[in-house]
Amino acid sequence: MSVIERESLASARRVVVKVGSSSISGENTEKIGPIVDALAAAHGRGTEVVLVSSGAIATGMPYLMLDARPSDLATQQAAAAVGQNVLIYRYQAALRPFQIVAGQVLLTAGDLENPTHRSNARRAMERLLGLRILPIVNENDTVATHEIRFGDNDRLAALVAQLIGADALVLLSDIECLYTRPPDEPGAVPIPHVAYGDDLHGFEFGSVVVNSVGTGGAATKVSAARLAAASGIGVLVTSADLVDEALTGAEIGTWFQPNPEPTAPAATGPVRTAHR
Repeated sequence: MSVIERESLASARRVVVKVGSSSISGENTEKIGPIVDALAAAHGRGTEVVLVSSGAIATGMPYLMLDARPSDLATQQAAAAVGQNVLIYRYQAALRPFQIVAGQVLLTAGDLENPTHRSNARRAMERLLGLRILPIVNENDTVATHEIRFGDNDRLAALVAQLIGADALVLLSDIECLYTRPPDEPGAVPIPHVAYGDDLHGFEFGSVVVNSVGTGGAATKVSAARLAAASGIGVLVTSADLVDEALTGAEIGTWFQPNPEPTAPAATGPVRTAHR
């Protein structure tokens, strides 16, 4: 059953949590520990947790002696191939004290467009959750192309939440909540709650940000949150530093109330995007 308000997150049956590259790579690598602590606590309460984690390319960059995110596809793929292995190792090392095993799930946009692949992905993840494994999902950057991608992992997380019928989606960011305009600008006001169907066109969420390690930004989180909410999935957008508070239902972040009368999506919707 979908989580209607954020205070019910602590008792959710199934939650998807998404974390971005900037929160777990470079100087923030040590944040993997506290994030895993919060996921393990939710797992211990009986919640089925799926983690959608960016960071393969960013994690692989130092091993390829790269100072910035590569612009060419081949080098991005090489960095992802190296980084995904290291990233999963770091998560598993942090999960080991809790006796939780991680399961790697790499998806492409084509996997969720193809009915057979989509069904296979759902069945595999359901089985992982049934075995009390913690699935860690990422886009398969090693084989993805510029023309056929999810565009960002916020959207991937929303599609995964739809795929497995999650009760809630938590999108972790670099800021505590969304604002009516960029938070460093005068007049920016926090947005604590977005009722389903609210008109957000007057707010300035900006465009997709491409920084030295990944892609994303407030605009992608709003888009992904509205996609999930339309399917009846409550969404919380907050800081990665507040993940424990988020999963215990604290009054933090921006809550997107789910559609009270959702219709089951026939498919994931368009997932093909332009060059990101």
